[in-house]
Order: sequence, then structure tokens, then C-alpha cells
Amino acid sequence: MKGRFGDVVVGAAGDVAGTVVDPRQGLSKLRAALSGRAAVMLAAGLALGYLFARSRRAS
Repeated sequence: MKGRFGDVVVGAAGDVAGTVVDPRQGLSKLRAALSGRAAVMLAAGLALGYLFARSRRAS
């Protein structure tokens, strides 16, 4: 499970980087790569990272 999550995150990061170079193809790859569960996990990770960084900044 842990290795699979890492693969999903790395793949999604690569697709996001590809989106910068070719937005149209990158977005279609990103949509195809992210399943519903992976999208929720990625969104939760981003939200937690944001909240953690915000709390560290306030301290």
C-alpha cells in the first residue's frame, strides 16, 4: 500500500510537470492517471501540507 501511494504521487507530480510544458496533453494525462481515490488522497495531502506549513509559519 505504501509503495503504491508513492507511485501514485510521483506519477501525478510528473503529470503536473508535463502540464506546464504541454497543458492540453498534460491535463488529459493527469485526468487519466488519477482515479477517484487517488484524487481524494492527493487533495487531502495537499490540504494537510498547507495546514502544516501555515502552522509552522505562525510559530
